[in-house]
Amino acid sequence: MDDFYALRVFLAAFFTFVAVFYTTLVVIKNRKQKKVVCMGPRFSQHWWNHVTFRVFRVSIWAVCVARLFAPSTDNYLVRFSTLELPQLMWAGAAFMVLGFGLAIAANFSLGKHWRSGVDSTATQQLVSHGLYHISRNPAYVGVAVAQAGFFMALPSLFTLVCLLVGWHALYKQVRIEEVELAHKFASQYQHYIQSVPRWL
Repeated sequence: MDDFYALRVFLAAFFTFVAVFYTTLVVIKNRKQKKVVCMGPRFSQHWWNHVTFRVFRVSIWAVCVARLFAPSTDNYLVRFSTLELPQLMWAGAAFMVLGFGLAIAANFSLGKHWRSGVDSTATQQLVSHGLYHISRNPAYVGVAVAQAGFFMALPSLFTLVCLLVGWHALYKQVRIEEVELAHKFASQYQHYIQSVPRWL
C-alpha cells in the first residue's frame, strides 16, 4: 500500500470515527442530562458558527469517503501538488490525531459541565483545573491543531478553505463564550483570564 492510498484510508477512517464518536457522545449525554448542544438564537453569530461547523464536518467526511472509492474526486479539490510530500502529509495525520485527542481530553475534563456552545440557562462552575489551567480553550486548541493537520495531510484549496473558515469560526465562538463567562462569573473569570492564556 503506497503512502497516498494509505492516507486516503486514514482520512476516511478518521472522519468516520470522529462523526460516530461525537454523535454517540451527544446522544448519551442528552439521555443523562438536558440538551447539551446549544446553538443560540436562530441566525445569531452563535447559530451561524454551529451551522458552519456542521456543514463543513459533513462536507469533509463526504469528500474523504468519496476519495477512497472514487479517486477522481481529487480533480475538484484543486490539490497543491508541490506540498504533497509524504513526510509532511503523515505529519499532518499525526497532528489530526493529536488535536482530536487534546479536544477529547479537554471535553471529558469538563464532565457534566460539558456543552457544545453556550447554555445560558445552565448552572455551572468555572472549570480552571487540568488542561484548563494551561489554556482557557484547550478543546478549541485541539480542534485548531487538527484542522491544520488536515490541510497538511491533504494540501488543497478545499482544505485551505476549511482551515481558514474553521479558525475564523473558532475565534468567533471563543469571543461569544468569553462574553457569557464574564457575565456569569464576573470577578472570578477576570482573575482567570489574567492567569491563563486564551490559547497557549
